[in-house]
Amino acid sequence: MFGNTKCPHDRRRQRARRILPLTLAAILAGACASPSASAASNDNNVEWNGLFHDQGPMFDNHVEPTASQSVTLTFRTFKGDVTGVNIKYYDSADSQFHVVAMHWASNDPTGVFDYWQGTIPASGSEKYYRFQVTDGTATAWYNAAGISASEPGSGDFFIIPGFTTPSWMKNGVMYQIFPDRFYNGNTANDVTNGQYTYAGCATEKHAWGSSVYANVSGCNTAVFFGGDLAGVDQKLGYIKNTLGANIIYLNPIFLSPSNHKYDTEDYMTVDPAFGSNSTLQTLSADIHSTGNGPKGYLVLDGVFNHTGDTHKWFDRYNGWTSITGAYESQSSPYYGYYTFQSWPNTYSAFFGFSSMPKLDYGASGSAVRNAIYGASTSVVKTYLKSPYSIDGWRLDAAQYLDAGGGNGSDATNHQIMAELRTAVKSVNANADILGEFWGNAGPWTDDGAEWDGAMNYDGFTQPVSEWITGQDYSGNSASIPVSQFDSWLHGTRANYPTNVQQVMSNFLSSHDITRFGNRAGGDIWKTYLALFFQMTYVGTPTIYYGDEYGMQGGADPDNRRTFDWTVGTSTNSAVALAHKLIAIRNAYPALRTGSFMTLLTDDTHKLYAYGRFDASNRIAVALNNDSTSHSITVPVWQLSMANGSTVTELISGTQYTVQNGAVTLTVNGHYGAILAQ
Repeated sequence: MFGNTKCPHDRRRQRARRILPLTLAAILAGACASPSASAASNDNNVEWNGLFHDQGPMFDNHVEPTASQSVTLTFRTFKGDVTGVNIKYYDSADSQFHVVAMHWASNDPTGVFDYWQGTIPASGSEKYYRFQVTDGTATAWYNAAGISASEPGSGDFFIIPGFTTPSWMKNGVMYQIFPDRFYNGNTANDVTNGQYTYAGCATEKHAWGSSVYANVSGCNTAVFFGGDLAGVDQKLGYIKNTLGANIIYLNPIFLSPSNHKYDTEDYMTVDPAFGSNSTLQTLSADIHSTGNGPKGYLVLDGVFNHTGDTHKWFDRYNGWTSITGAYESQSSPYYGYYTFQSWPNTYSAFFGFSSMPKLDYGASGSAVRNAIYGASTSVVKTYLKSPYSIDGWRLDAAQYLDAGGGNGSDATNHQIMAELRTAVKSVNANADILGEFWGNAGPWTDDGAEWDGAMNYDGFTQPVSEWITGQDYSGNSASIPVSQFDSWLHGTRANYPTNVQQVMSNFLSSHDITRFGNRAGGDIWKTYLALFFQMTYVGTPTIYYGDEYGMQGGADPDNRRTFDWTVGTSTNSAVALAHKLIAIRNAYPALRTGSFMTLLTDDTHKLYAYGRFDASNRIAVALNNDSTSHSITVPVWQLSMANGSTVTELISGTQYTVQNGAVTLTVNGHYGAILAQ
């Protein structure tokens, strides 16, 4: 009755918890036990294939507990297979491990599994837990990183009382826009040829759809196409209705001489090429309105590690006549905002770019900290409040914020991030803090005191690219089989608390890497497959404008081409598929906050199946990464789908009957199926 499923694989990257005083242990040891439920008995052999727990709603009654809420955990085993299950948790309050014996609670609806329950008492301290599963003399260990024969030293599940991440981020779909390249809604504010010169480059106005490369070598950041905030506003119907996204993340929009605007000149002024502060207010109101589709949310890009050298605080080119900048005088009130090694020409800068001098955050309460986030008039608080009322900040280069010219990722950086979180949440407790980090962002998310989530290069973008396109996100050859893909996903999920996993930004492309469509060699079917995974995986699906139709583009600046509005319509097959997949995601909470369970990995035929489920729905997703169609037998018994029950494939509407614990169907090459009941 029961098909073979692979043992959970060793996590791709291990790191020791910052609190647990344990050495790193091997996560997996030994071979898979027999998966046959018929053999499940008290025979000194724990059947690994029946074990399951995550912090989905069926297995954790308080994923975001308060300090006064105890946490009741549920653990699954094969019926009659084990003699006992213990929760072993580490409490940061006393730096000790504690053991809670679980009791048998019930069977699943099919009678195949036992559910065990135990409760971790309420308190305000952080805790980490794992399970000890025994069958007589045999023991298995289970935590977020997987199953092991010996006790693990890392990869435990998190309990962080008082830490919540925004529900709208968990339940939404984000759309990222590089403003100059999306839509020109107001030609009156277009930057013209030679309108101004910065760093030796005169501005160039290019026709929509033409090359993003400058006519003058080295001047790509001076190329403008005319996209603006009015254009975003006019295309909200496309974003909200035609596509179905409800969160808009804008790359920087504040005054700056470049087209990318990561070199801020004035945080308090919307760049006139994009409109005005009034335009931003109107856009925010229209995004939040339900008159043009579902209520939306707005996230702005906060470039707070550095300013531009034209910023009034620095004023390298004497552009601010009423202000004396740090570059102009050591007596400037802003001199301490930057770190000079030898004034005025040697100073700390972002990756050594002299056009981006690094802010010196000094000690807690410093002028820079107050200006950026501390004061009521700070940048962070101003835009969170009316009349802008944005819903979150994406923090650019967030790991680097520091004092004294330091390179971040240190105690000072974490202190700054904790203070910034306090500032953000003091204005809007439901605002989102999305950090940019390209690796394991656990140090900023694992304590609930800094970011809500991060841009998921490490746990989504890179593995998806390598599995589907055979290239890494930079376009280099890098191919992984589906078993390694699944292992990578498992390991990176284990890096984060569950409520962080659910708000990680999952994107195929961004303004900093090559386009997915480019890596896919222009094969739109690979985009189809990627969309299937993106809309059914754990985290916030994030569409970089144009990815929904397979936009092409190499490395920066080619990844910032103008949106092609001749294909950005509901008649485009990829756009239509994205719309349908988003609608399915919106219809099933299980796809957003439900459990995730691997069901099948088949390296030979490039097939992958996994379950997303909660108490209301059981959903199996089947993906085919081969170029030809394959029959796939999905072991839905793992999701407690009963024999004889009906499941519906949500794209085609085809119904299937569960037989011998499985559903067998044919999936087209580079495509997917979503089976729900």
